[in-house]
This record gives sequence, structure tokens and C-alpha cells, in this order.
Amino acid sequence: MKIGVLVKQVPDTETKIRIKPDGSGIETDGIKYIVNPYDEYAVEEALKTKEKSGGGEVVLISLGPTHVVEALRAGLAMGADRGVHIDEGGMSLDPYVTATLLANAIRPENFDLIFTGKQAIDDDAAQVPQMIAELLDWPQVMVIEKFDLSGDKKSATVHRRIGGGAKEVYEVPLPALFGCEKGLNTPRYASLPGIMKAKSKPVNLLKATDLVGEAKPRITNKNYRLPPERKPGRMLKGEPEQMVKELVKLLREEARVI
Repeated sequence: MKIGVLVKQVPDTETKIRIKPDGSGIETDGIKYIVNPYDEYAVEEALKTKEKSGGGEVVLISLGPTHVVEALRAGLAMGADRGVHIDEGGMSLDPYVTATLLANAIRPENFDLIFTGKQAIDDDAAQVPQMIAELLDWPQVMVIEKFDLSGDKKSATVHRRIGGGAKEVYEVPLPALFGCEKGLNTPRYASLPGIMKAKSKPVNLLKATDLVGEAKPRITNKNYRLPPERKPGRMLKGEPEQMVKELVKLLREEARVI
């Protein structure tokens, strides 16, 4: 089987974010980047599927500047076979343009299926995978908690959680795209031999300008700003009965929540 995995590199959650002076986004200088956590589950599920199906190829695809190759190498160290880096070249990206670039890179690969994280933790848009499936005219299921490939490898049975503890079960013809999240599996750690092998595994370079076609951004980001700082907490002192009365008064008159 030939399995694709979409991988995004995102700022570390511990990184201190700085807003650009014009409010159009964040300053990227000095940011520490990591692999989008949900994408790690996608890589693991691709590797497991390859192993269970008796072989094949796992290909990682990532869009971004030069440093996204680090994210690809991390997935290659886990066991993926090769990577594809789409160099954005400073292009203005929104979910639609991103989906167009990725879909156009995916088409010539002739994948049997694609795994992706349910969303990226930087913008939390959760739009790109669904758009890619639409552009490819593939079925998609977002988000799965169990994946079973059929014996003939022409379809997959997947479980999807919905509200109230209920689940939906789909039998999906391939090729198809599946979103992954925590609980689907436990991503493996890269071994030392895996890390060494990853350095020599191929990473093909594609240019966004060759893939974008007529696609134009449909979203413009304006007025980025950090959330307001939280006010310091207040400590109430005195007897329990007095503190309860004071607390109720503050919740009613200052916080206005009761």
C-alpha cells in the first residue's frame, strides 16, 4: 500500500508569541517549532497500517519554509519511507490555498489512503483536510478513533465518536482521507538507528508556485492581538460564614456571574 501523511510544523506551545506590528500575524524569528501533536498520531497509524498490510510505502508531505524539513525528518525517524517538502516561498496562505497546494502535490502520488491530524494547534482552523478531500473528490472521515483495513485493501472500517458517548461506524471505499486524534494509538519513539537512517532518506522538494494554479487566498488576517492578561486573584480572609457572604457579593456585583 502507498500511504500519505500530512505533517505540519507548528510553534511549540511554550514559545512566547510576539505579534507583528501591523497585526497581520506573529513574528516567526526565534520561535521553537515542533511537529503538530495530532499529526504524530497520523504518522503512527500510517506505520501500523503498513505493517499490518504486509508492506508498502509511507510518504510524509509538509508545506512551509525550509525548516519544516525538521518535522519531516522526525517522521522519517519514526519509520516513514520518504518525505515531500512543498516550499511556500513566502506565499500568502489560508486554508483554501493550503489545501489546493497539498491536493495538487498528492494527485501524482496515487495514494491508497491519507492520514492527517484532526487539526493544527497553531490556528485551530480544522479546515484543510476536508478541503483536500473535496478537491480530490475522495471520501473523508473526521475524526476517527479506530481504523481497520479490509482484507482486500479496497476499503476501511472506521469508528468515529459523536456526542453523548455514541459512535458512528463507516465502511469507506479507498482512496480516502482520515483525520486522527489522541486515543487512536500511541505514537512510537524514534530509535537511534531510526534517527540515523532518517538523515539519508529522500525528501523531494516542490515549489508552491508550481502547484498553486489560479488559487487565491479567501481569508485575510487582520488585527492579531494577544489575549488580555488575567487579573490577579483575590484572597478572602475571615470566618467561613463571612467569606461566603463576601464571595457571593463579589460574584454578584463585580463578576456578575450570579
